[in-house]
Amino acid sequence: MNKKERYFVKYKGDTRYEKVWEQMQLLGIEDITTKRQSNNGTVVWRLPIKNEWPGNQKNATFIEVASFKTGYVRNQNSGYSNYQLNKRKPEEFFYKDYEYNDDYSKSKWTGKYRKFISRTCELIPIEIDRLEYLISYCLKNYYIKRANQVVNGEFIPKWKHESRITEAELASNYTPEVKVIVNGQRYNVI
Repeated sequence: MNKKERYFVKYKGDTRYEKVWEQMQLLGIEDITTKRQSNNGTVVWRLPIKNEWPGNQKNATFIEVASFKTGYVRNQNSGYSNYQLNKRKPEEFFYKDYEYNDDYSKSKWTGKYRKFISRTCELIPIEIDRLEYLISYCLKNYYIKRANQVVNGEFIPKWKHESRITEAELASNYTPEVKVIVNGQRYNVI
């Protein structure tokens, strides 16, 4: 069984997994999960879109995203480090408030608390939910936002894209004019 067949078996059986597999095929997403990652509950996908780092156009690599058993969804290689793609939510923390003397050698609790608001990731505990979220995230943030980029990572301005479409339409509508002369009589062949 080759690698592609092995991963198809993983997505076979459940209708939600089969739907994810079908969407992956339509978008050209490749499952590049290694055996070790699979044993750890990780799924890694390679998108057919290259990174667009300003100084790295020559050595651009395809974007890789991953789903982890811990509930995180991450971009694996589009920055200096992996970053979370999970939605963010505010979370409140409370810390004791202390009063200090002039040289900060002694502290005394005032009986109050300080409130601190931070942002944390919303974890997605179920694997199929993570994969569906990952498909929708990639579709919105990589396929739609970067719709005018070709697979080799080049950017095509909108005016150039529209010009190429117009040229292609004109070329498809062009029909050469063929004339034939028979016994001195001129005929147009359609």
